Amino acid sequence: MSDRHVRRDGDSYAQGLANLLPRGLAWPRHADAVVTKVVKGLANVWGFVDSRAADLLERESDPRLTIELLPDWERNWGLPDPCYSAPLSIAERQNALVTRMTIEGSASRQFFIDQAANIGYHITITEYRPFRCGMDRCGDNRTIGTGVPQYNDYGQLILTVSGTSPVPMGQLSEWPNYGLGGDCIWYWTVHVGTSKLTWFRVGSGQTGVDPHLRIGIADDLECLLNKWKPAHTHILFDYSGLQIPGDPMAGTP
Repeated sequence: MSDRHVRRDGDSYAQGLANLLPRGLAWPRHADAVVTKVVKGLANVWGFVDSRAADLLERESDPRLTIELLPDWERNWGLPDPCYSAPLSIAERQNALVTRMTIEGSASRQFFIDQAANIGYHITITEYRPFRCGMDRCGDNRTIGTGVPQYNDYGQLILTVSGTSPVPMGQLSEWPNYGLGGDCIWYWTVHVGTSKLTWFRVGSGQTGVDPHLRIGIADDLECLLNKWKPAHTHILFDYSGLQIPGDPMAGTP
């Protein structure tokens, strides 16, 4: 059993206080007695204090659940992030807080894909390299897809133009290099596959504040990735394959 705060209401405190009173005819215990009503009136205050303490221990001390102390959590962790220009729901603010507290950072492709997914975007990444003798050849050295994962002579996974695998049957893969220049190794392309949809959810939205649906452009994604990228690199954002998904809770596109 998990160790949780045991909530006690006003009646529980009234019973405890009544048990501390002296015994005798002058200290009746029946419900209509004046002393019983006084004890209950005093104990209700402690029942309220107990409930608020339970809220603090069970909810507000957890960054994943906090509501009332969310602004204090955010202030201590340097939030809201200036990358978020649009207003955020409570659930999005909680998610940003947990991310800020737990993020470790990385320079891998998967790190940036995971961070984009965390704020509601599906992306793929294409990286470039210059032409290398012994690895490349002149002419069209792309690969025709077979529908299953393919690898080149050096064990590297062959990707589509959007940075995914496998290459569909009969389609051409991405170019394995980016010409003869050496500067291309400092560039990488982020292909944004879906736009960000924020649906109103009971428990995480604010009635009268949050709309039923908010469609976000990728300003926040571009800002965050440019902040986390290696300083010597440059990101190109590709929206040519952008799709608008349906409500994931509705089951229909």
